[in-house]
Amino acid sequence: NYYREQLKVSPSAVAYLKKRGLTGEIAAKFGLGYAPDGWQNLQQIFPDYNNPALVECGLVIVNEQGRRYDRFRDRVMFPIQDGRGNVIGFGGRVMGNDEPKYLNSPETPLFIKGSELYGLPQARRAIRDEDMVLVVEGYMDVVGLAQWGVENVVATLGTAATESNVQ
Repeated sequence: NYYREQLKVSPSAVAYLKKRGLTGEIAAKFGLGYAPDGWQNLQQIFPDYNNPALVECGLVIVNEQGRRYDRFRDRVMFPIQDGRGNVIGFGGRVMGNDEPKYLNSPETPLFIKGSELYGLPQARRAIRDEDMVLVVEGYMDVVGLAQWGVENVVATLGTAATESNVQ
């Protein structure tokens, strides 16, 4: 929710998504958001920023000196949902030429990349109706095709398709 709210107040992120051909409707359907620039923005919504769960779920990183900082900064955010629609991770894309282009949540007890497909909750009905699924490479492929009415599309999460993905 925090990232979605930040998208609404970030002209640069909205402009980036529009430039990529996405409407607000598609951004809302996939829950797209924006992680603002800054090292500890999540401290605004997590009063106990030192909670180990923030590190375990991959939102916060602790460096060698023990300092905490947000994993995602100045990126368009793609929430990754499990089959039931629960957010279990994120993919963040830079809007410029910085590297890495995509930064993903690490694997956690809730998020195992080879067991999930990006866009499955949004595509489930269309997959059933079409009796077919298209598997593409990334987040923008899924949302871009959905923008054009192709809704039976999912993406693997930085891995080759696994047996779990097929199931």
